[in-house]
Amino acid sequence: MTVAHKVRPASTPVDDWDDDAPDSVPVPPWTAQQVQALVARDRPLSPWAVVAAQAVVGGLLALAWWLFGTAPAQQVRATLWGAAAVVLPHALMAWGLRRPAVHAQAAFLSFLIWELVKVGCAVAILVAAAWQVRDLSWPALLVALVACLKVHVVALWVSARSGQRTN
Repeated sequence: MTVAHKVRPASTPVDDWDDDAPDSVPVPPWTAQQVQALVARDRPLSPWAVVAAQAVVGGLLALAWWLFGTAPAQQVRATLWGAAAVVLPHALMAWGLRRPAVHAQAAFLSFLIWELVKVGCAVAILVAAAWQVRDLSWPALLVALVACLKVHVVALWVSARSGQRTN
């Protein structure tokens, strides 16, 4: 390629796929003080706080069914089973993952195992509710199940909002 081919007029747009374009500028590594400031600013969300919030949501739903439900005893019972199908497995997983792993592979394997235990526990609780509870109110159970599961989304949203700072 000749020099004439490498020189382009100022009005010609730069192609992102152009091999002759300059590479990006490397980013300098962070200092220890910058890392410590980031860790202090963005504290991780505790899984126990999420489990507690799920339990509170389940209790509030049970109270709402008790006050406004058409068959309060059945609906409260179903709501507590639905909340238990979320809260107990998540608490079990939070307990299982309480210690940090040394290697990334060990952390990933531990997460997969505890996720399997969590799902199995949730399925067992739902099957037990279907077999043990007479006149189970499926709408109340499903509302509690979905509402307690959505606590994760709200917790992540609140965590992200509190981490945003303006300069």
